[in-house]
Amino acid sequence: MAQGMKMLGAALAALPEVRELLLSLDAGTSPIAVSGLSSVHRAQLSAAVRQKMQRPLLVVCADENEANRMAGDLHELLGEEVSLLFAREWQLRDRVSASHGWEQQRIGTLCRLAAGEASVLVATVDALMQRTLPPALLRGAVTEIEVGARFDLAALSKKLVEIGYVRAETVEGVGQFALRGGILDIYSPLSAPVRVEFFDDEVDAMGEFDLATQRRTQNVKSLTVLPAAEVLPALTGGGREKMLERLSRAAQKIEKKAADSPIVKTLRGDMERLSNDLPLGGMDRYLAACYPEEICALDYLAPDTLAVVSDGMRVLERGKNYHWELSEDVKPLIEEGVLCGEFASLALSQEALSRRLADFPVLLLDALPTSRDLLAPRVLLSMNARSLPSYGGSLETAAGDMERYLGAGCGVLVLCGNETRAKNFQRLLEERNIRAQLNLKNDRLPAPHETVIGLGALSAGSEYPQLKLVILTEGQLTSPLSGKRTKARPKKETSARAALRSYEDLSPGDLVVHVHHGIGRFAGIERMRVDGVDKDYIKICYAGNDSLYVPATQLDMVSKYIGGHGEDEDGKPRAKLSKLGGTDWSRAKTKARAAAKDLAKGLIALYAERQRRPGFAFSPDSPWQKEFEDAFDYEETDDQLRAIAEIKSDMERSTPMDRLLCGDVGYGKTEVALRAVMKCVLDGKQAAILVPTTVLAQQHYATAINRFRSFPVRIEVLSRFKTPAQKKQIMQDAAAGKIDLLIGTHSLLQKSLHFKDLGLLVIDEEQRFGVTHKEKLKELSRQVDTLTLSATPIPRTLNMALSGIRDMSTIEVPPVDRQPVQTYVLEHNWGVIADAIRRELARGGQVYYMHNRVETIDRCAATLKKLLGEEVTIGVAHGKMDEKGLSSVMQQLSDGEIQVLVCTTIIETGIDIPNVNTLIIEDADRLGLAQLHQIRGRIGRSARRAYAYMTYRAGKILTEVAAKRLTAIREYAEFGSGFRIAMRDLEIRGAGNLLGPEQSGYMMSVGYDMYLQLLEEAVLEQRGEKAPQRTECSADLTVSANLPESYISSGEQRMDIYRRIAALRTSEGAQELLDELLDRYGEPPQPVLKLMDVALLRAEAVQSGICDITQRGGEIVFTFAAGESMPVEAVMALCTQTKNKRRLTLSATGTEPKLTLRLAPNEDALETALTLVEDLRVNKEENEKEVTSC
Repeated sequence: MAQGMKMLGAALAALPEVRELLLSLDAGTSPIAVSGLSSVHRAQLSAAVRQKMQRPLLVVCADENEANRMAGDLHELLGEEVSLLFAREWQLRDRVSASHGWEQQRIGTLCRLAAGEASVLVATVDALMQRTLPPALLRGAVTEIEVGARFDLAALSKKLVEIGYVRAETVEGVGQFALRGGILDIYSPLSAPVRVEFFDDEVDAMGEFDLATQRRTQNVKSLTVLPAAEVLPALTGGGREKMLERLSRAAQKIEKKAADSPIVKTLRGDMERLSNDLPLGGMDRYLAACYPEEICALDYLAPDTLAVVSDGMRVLERGKNYHWELSEDVKPLIEEGVLCGEFASLALSQEALSRRLADFPVLLLDALPTSRDLLAPRVLLSMNARSLPSYGGSLETAAGDMERYLGAGCGVLVLCGNETRAKNFQRLLEERNIRAQLNLKNDRLPAPHETVIGLGALSAGSEYPQLKLVILTEGQLTSPLSGKRTKARPKKETSARAALRSYEDLSPGDLVVHVHHGIGRFAGIERMRVDGVDKDYIKICYAGNDSLYVPATQLDMVSKYIGGHGEDEDGKPRAKLSKLGGTDWSRAKTKARAAAKDLAKGLIALYAERQRRPGFAFSPDSPWQKEFEDAFDYEETDDQLRAIAEIKSDMERSTPMDRLLCGDVGYGKTEVALRAVMKCVLDGKQAAILVPTTVLAQQHYATAINRFRSFPVRIEVLSRFKTPAQKKQIMQDAAAGKIDLLIGTHSLLQKSLHFKDLGLLVIDEEQRFGVTHKEKLKELSRQVDTLTLSATPIPRTLNMALSGIRDMSTIEVPPVDRQPVQTYVLEHNWGVIADAIRRELARGGQVYYMHNRVETIDRCAATLKKLLGEEVTIGVAHGKMDEKGLSSVMQQLSDGEIQVLVCTTIIETGIDIPNVNTLIIEDADRLGLAQLHQIRGRIGRSARRAYAYMTYRAGKILTEVAAKRLTAIREYAEFGSGFRIAMRDLEIRGAGNLLGPEQSGYMMSVGYDMYLQLLEEAVLEQRGEKAPQRTECSADLTVSANLPESYISSGEQRMDIYRRIAALRTSEGAQELLDELLDRYGEPPQPVLKLMDVALLRAEAVQSGICDITQRGGEIVFTFAAGESMPVEAVMALCTQTKNKRRLTLSATGTEPKLTLRLAPNEDALETALTLVEDLRVNKEENEKEVTSC
């Protein structure tokens, strides 16, 4: 693209006005004002000047939307990387946790500027006004780590803390680091998380690692560690002491005037915490104390940088407003004693910024001549250029316009999004007798009367009458800068790891399930000395004060209890503890097993019936299908592509499709469904999309109209908003086959509606339809392909358990260019909330205020009304409203009539309203992370910056559980950690939805993991396959087999590794786990290797029917499981071996035969047991071979 656009730059540079501009710049005359330019012309002129003069370029825009558009255009025109600099949110209050996504993006850009790597920068005016740290300090804060370099680890971790990093046990988010022995994990802004391994003080190896599995993914040679915050007291001139001195002087000054001023107390308290190296929240309030000089982003630019101001009036207006808003924001903080007046200057004034800008050569580019500009111009120029709207994918419109331009003697350059569209357009023009050259290299401009089709995308078309040149474009197809979205890195399948991951979240007091003894409460890990050897045991408390000590080697028999719904006051899952030795656990298991069998039976019968019924086999993809898919504005995620492929392959079979597609709201399910609709329509059949609410119907209708705009597809919507006459007409058209896609609520299920030839039924949010509707759906979907969409994710484990009887596709990866949501966790404070709402309303947005109690929701709405004033429209939505009332409120919100919606968690599964970008949650400590995560996903769905405020009651004494939950929420907000737990909780709810209420009850009685095991067995049994035997073997030997604290210090991580070692079944699995231990913790000591050997011994013993191995002094007893046939010949052969004579005896009394082995003095018990069990297995296999050959 850039080559052709460089030709455009050269052509523009030849225009008389541009020549004059370049001469003025060379002569040092500045500022120069140029009028007559729309947004796209400003980008084209800036690129032409940069190209000609080869100077660094800064473009100043009024807001983020315009900056993104400008950056996209410059990237297309110059073919260079364009850096973006946006303003960040100030964190001024202590005890408020906040996310740092925007701040870290800003630091990344400042670092590139400081290193001279950002030659083209687009910045918003407020980003330039904000004060920041001096460039020399930032350069000093950046640390380069590379293989072979030497570091003092203690000094390095001290430096990391000084540059804003937080030390954690496991790195889960940006801005954290973990140090385990000689292994340093670090997650720096704008890079992947990296593991650095030291040999003594030298960097021995480095590699990126995956946050979910904590395993290394690929080696790297070096890492640039950027600071994680902008206010870094330890790095200031004179260090922390100098800053403390400034704070002390300020406190003394105020004390003289007003000794009882609250700010004095704040300053003294903060000084004490800083001098004791204690963490302090809201450090931005001391930015001016940290860096007394007024430094801003302009101080990072090279002196010969060319500064371009795009639309000076708006920039001026935004600069003044920003400064005024900031001064209004800090006033209450100064009054409350949170912020010291002396340090309240966080940004330059608009006038100060203009004075600083005057040091650079400045171009003022505007649409119209103006008297209000940032700087008084010394040269005034005007250009004759016209802006043309982008034709947005409608090739017909473009072709019509072209005939006019060519007739007027212009050359026309048409920019298409991709090669397919370019060729289609060429074909379309030929049909209209317009000859067009395809120039996919973009290396020339058209001559007069000529048409050239190239590749690329600008935000709008343009016409230059002097050059007789017209540029037509489809519009920016794109997220900022990158053409199409960057592809998500493919995820490695980590099934065993993912299934066991829940263990890391286990803490004392949590409920656990033991395979044989049932539900108990986990009390902790205890180390005991038994027979002179240290062993770790897991203590589980049961009903009636009974306790069970489970050896850590058998931790695979224990899993965390995950029920589903229902928590008590403390947020603990509700479940009855089992009684040790009682029968209630085996009864619950038997009932759940029977229920799982019934479920499997029903599902298999249904599946078999569908397989027998004839359906329609759709034809393979046509070029039209490919064109439709290419017109999608974003890069698909890997999950989306997989789901699309699965659905198409189902549609091309002759049996009717019945597939469930799960994925969070906004993960791109609708696009997948619309591609299936297109496939259906192309084969001349009709498609229907059934949705639970009218508002959702309208939304799908708008999306479909937009996506099918370039194709001859007729789309209609059937809902309450249609008049009876319109409804009747739509029904007649559907019956006549005139409608290709019909979208509607349950009115689609009425008897009077008939389709001429229905081929595909898409059902959105099936769980929200009633029983009678579901019956009608079954009837309707009998012969047609059915695709059901669900916003609650379904666990992969359940998907696997049901494989082959329920077709499911999941989309787990969110779209890449989702903007970070600025999240705050703070005490509920009406003043802060009112400010947040006013700020959102001032930019024309809307707000969700979540109050989760129906009884007091109206009172809460009244309080907000009083606070915000009569002119603000406030609506209320909750689950006890009837469908019609709720639908009407949501429609008003969607139409922008309601500005603030006070609602319960009902918005969790609500509709997508991109204009709602502030969310306030009351009593966030009462909600689980899963809910908070899903509710927060409702905002941040447009190009605008979104804000979430998670509040808890002021002064509330939190229970231990709520405090723990709040800490989790804070960490989630600050580092994005805990996301895993959130997803697991959500998935369990999804499993409940999919299996129905009756199965959910059984699921709760035995816990999710146990239920899944039973379901998997039932499915295999129903299919006539043999369920794997689950004989478990316990092993209790006098060997020092444990995980020393010196090797893994974190209790949770030790538990997790114990559980995973206990679950080992093969030597390949053991090798893989050993590799991971080496990777994460370094060389494992001897007791860890012994622990793995014990696990392999248990796995080997099960093969031969052994259920227990116990050492009693100098003897090891091997017990065979009752009900299992003991391999008699193999055992007899073992007893007769010379090495075992007189030391191996078999006793067959009772139901469980036993082998007893006498150990020689100092003989290694573990080694001997492993050898014996291996010999037994080999003998057994040889006997089985002989039997089969006979």
